[in-house]
Amino acid sequence: MHTRSGLAMTAEKRYLVESRLAPVCRRFNLTSLRDLIGLLKVGHNTAVERAVIEAMTTNETFFFRDRVPFDLFRDVLLPQAITRNQGRRRLRIWCAAASTGQEPYSIAMLLQEAAPRLAGWQIDLVATDLSTEVIERAKLGLYSHFEVQRGLPVQWLIKHFAQVGEQWQISPSLRAMVDYRQLNLLQGFDSLGQFDIVFCRNVLIYFDAPTKADVLNRIAACLAPGGALVLGAAETVIGLTERLSPHAEHRGLYGHAAASASSVAPAPSITLPPVQPAVPVLPQLRVAIGR
Repeated sequence: MHTRSGLAMTAEKRYLVESRLAPVCRRFNLTSLRDLIGLLKVGHNTAVERAVIEAMTTNETFFFRDRVPFDLFRDVLLPQAITRNQGRRRLRIWCAAASTGQEPYSIAMLLQEAAPRLAGWQIDLVATDLSTEVIERAKLGLYSHFEVQRGLPVQWLIKHFAQVGEQWQISPSLRAMVDYRQLNLLQGFDSLGQFDIVFCRNVLIYFDAPTKADVLNRIAACLAPGGALVLGAAETVIGLTERLSPHAEHRGLYGHAAASASSVAPAPSITLPPVQPAVPVLPQLRVAIGR
């Protein structure tokens, strides 16, 4: 697990290993975890190896998770990037560990709201994840009623989704905005190019310190001058890399060490609708995109 995905499997996680890998044993007609381990040691069975990685990967996510990073994107990072890139009129954003797509689609919704300011711009919104299964789910943009209840303003559910049976599917225009790719953060990602904004939230917490440092240093290398890295609330670069440092005013925001201490004043922008405590059931509702 550590070699293939970076996950640090400590002794206290034994219960997690047992509960998540038991279905893998049944899927491949193995009688115990001991048999599964033996099969992995032999190697050359990529299907089993992939199934183990998929099973052990945590894919917890929801729309506008923790809210603050998206307010920061809307009010600070996006206006700043528009000003900085006015000459080339191109904006590149990367969502690492995108899981089933709620994070990149949340960003896509904010970008669509800011469309008048981005007319004529090239927007590259790249979303990656280790798991091929969740990437395929993200591409479909199809979510249960429970999933759209978590963090998504009801106004935006009606505006950006169409009901498909008992599920909700995000609009084709938003799905087309996101370039989904399978990617292992332990491997090189130079080929992705440089980014103005990188969201790498709630994945480093599963890595040990040397792995965190390695990933952060390589993210710093792909961060454009003046670019920003957004981490999860429980994550930091402090003590891990000297190439990045915290922003003086915005928690969870990091940039190149020489520049991140500068003050950035929030810019006026579109108001995100308030999050409703629950999304009401709207039976058989069909939303016509573009109306």
